[in-house]
Amino acid sequence: MSSALTDRPSPAGTARADPAAPRRRTRVLALPEARWAAAATVLFLIALPLQLTGAPAWAWGVPYALAYAAGGWEPAWAGLRALAEKTLDVDLLMVVAALGAAAVGQVMDGALLIVIFATSGALEALATARTADSVRGLLDLAPATATRLLPDGTEQTVAPADLAVGDTVLVRPGERVGADGRVLDGTSEVDQATITGEPLPVAKAPGDEVFAGTLNGTGALRVRVGRDAADSVIARIVRLVEEASGTKAPTQLFIEKVEQRYSLGMVAATLAVFAVPLAFGAALTGSLLRAMTFMIVASPCAVVLATMPPLLSAIATAGRHGVLVKSAVVMERLGEVDAVALDKTGTLTEGTPQVTDVVPLPWSGLGERDLLTLAAAAEHPSEHPLARAVVDAARARGLTVPVARDFTSAPGVGVTATVGEHTVAVGSPARLPRGTADAPVTAPAPLGGRAGSPSAVRTATEATAPTAVAVVAELEAGGRTAVVVRVDGVAVGVLGVADRVRADAGATVAALTALTGAAPTLLTGDNPRAAARLGDEVGIRDVRAGLLPQDKVAVVRERQEAGRRMLVVGDGVNDAPALAAAHTGVAMGRAGSDLALETADAVIVRDELTAVPAVVALSRRARRLVVQNLVIAALFISGLVVWDLAGTLPLPLGVLGHEGSTVLVGLNGLRLLREAAWTRATRAGAEHA
Repeated sequence: MSSALTDRPSPAGTARADPAAPRRRTRVLALPEARWAAAATVLFLIALPLQLTGAPAWAWGVPYALAYAAGGWEPAWAGLRALAEKTLDVDLLMVVAALGAAAVGQVMDGALLIVIFATSGALEALATARTADSVRGLLDLAPATATRLLPDGTEQTVAPADLAVGDTVLVRPGERVGADGRVLDGTSEVDQATITGEPLPVAKAPGDEVFAGTLNGTGALRVRVGRDAADSVIARIVRLVEEASGTKAPTQLFIEKVEQRYSLGMVAATLAVFAVPLAFGAALTGSLLRAMTFMIVASPCAVVLATMPPLLSAIATAGRHGVLVKSAVVMERLGEVDAVALDKTGTLTEGTPQVTDVVPLPWSGLGERDLLTLAAAAEHPSEHPLARAVVDAARARGLTVPVARDFTSAPGVGVTATVGEHTVAVGSPARLPRGTADAPVTAPAPLGGRAGSPSAVRTATEATAPTAVAVVAELEAGGRTAVVVRVDGVAVGVLGVADRVRADAGATVAALTALTGAAPTLLTGDNPRAAARLGDEVGIRDVRAGLLPQDKVAVVRERQEAGRRMLVVGDGVNDAPALAAAHTGVAMGRAGSDLALETADAVIVRDELTAVPAVVALSRRARRLVVQNLVIAALFISGLVVWDLAGTLPLPLGVLGHEGSTVLVGLNGLRLLREAAWTRATRAGAEHA
């Protein structure tokens, strides 16, 4: 956390809320998969009531047929192409099963199967498109052009990709930095929350490093390019998100292998059930009916529904309480986590600076309210985050802030204004004198008070510097940003500013520790002192500070390579790669960046940190219900299959048993829709804490 105070552009220009940054977001109906799934669903909903009310077969048969075509043609075509490559796609098998059901008179069952698969494909396509949009949108943080300075002093506007290492670029006030590099000349403040997650802009001077895509403040900077555009930190974030997302592919490949084997087994078994009786002289119609009955009772619908209702119910319940879990797979994975990493700013803290200390110096004659009033008056015209914190603190105490005149600000130094008859300067501790003063100064009177007494006459060095420096050192040692207030050249007080810890942070850390069996790790780009102070306050001992996005990913991968299933909770662009690399990523919704929200597997919409252990506990209960349902489904399916193979299972009874098992496991899973389910999950987290 920077200790400098200057006037900067409004945070409305930062990466988190940049109105100029275009938002690439795929609309649902822009995807062909979604349009076909919607058409199939509408046609099914038209046909079903006609069939149930006894309408003529042609009246409901036509919309059913169109529903088959709308929802099934795309997976059928993809399956046929896969078949040409000697791969049996499970989607093709489901289309065949649906057609088989229709062939033996179960038209509605087949249409429902088509609708379910079409909807699932549309949701998968939408999730993929949204992720791609968010990754591409990250590149909008980088400016479209940069100003290159030529050796003769002239300026040249170029694309950032055309900059070479060693070039010098000019970054004007309010512009985004065009390349990673080091400052050659100039002083300013740069909002680099997108890279480091620091809540306050950082003062930059010659020799300091700056990053592409970060927002410059009020000063002009000349920067020597240190990295090619393709190697910039922001470009590496994009690659890390893409690569980390790809690490989840092996699980998907495993599922596809299981589906492939099941598909082959089911096709082989159905053909055997049809062909073997024929070989021994059985009638064609009877053999076909037995085979179709087998295909229906052996279909995976019951198993799929045994899994989905608990997970979807848990998703719905979590959603009602401000937690958006993006898929059933995510809900299941949440219950597997056994290690947690937490971001600092915006996650464990509220993400906005707050005045925590008001320390008048002894010789000033000022009280806390007087000191805060003076500082707020000088800061009022500024839009800097620290200035807003000071003004908000004054208003919260009911103070009347007088109007200041002659306001000025200096990058890296602070602000100065005339308040009443006094010149008030508020800014960095660097303003404290380090030399000697030739003439004494008189301490100012408080607003509405009397003049300083003769005993208050000191030289600047003798009276103010040692005590003020000691106060600054004490505040900064505690992880706070120190802001010095000077009146007519004399330091009269120091304000301490810090990002306020969430009230529920300690309880959340304790609950997650108990749930996973391991204490969380703190991952932050902030400075070590502020990080250590927060860790002590919330009960985290493993504190990793000063991390760039790739460093956070390295920590996550290190833990996962050791066999841990990591849950990462964050909110900023700089957290997105770690969210993607983790077994499960959760984003804080209120302050979260677009990329973090899209990359994360779940979003805490209401910004309640205690919802994290609650949703983990809810996921674990859903997983237990999944196991129960799989046992029930397996018993029904195996019993019906044995009956069909060993005896004669009437088709209506087979359908009844199949649908009955589906209803049973569905109702069991729907138990998590009750309000008591979330209450129980919250209580479980609290009891662990």
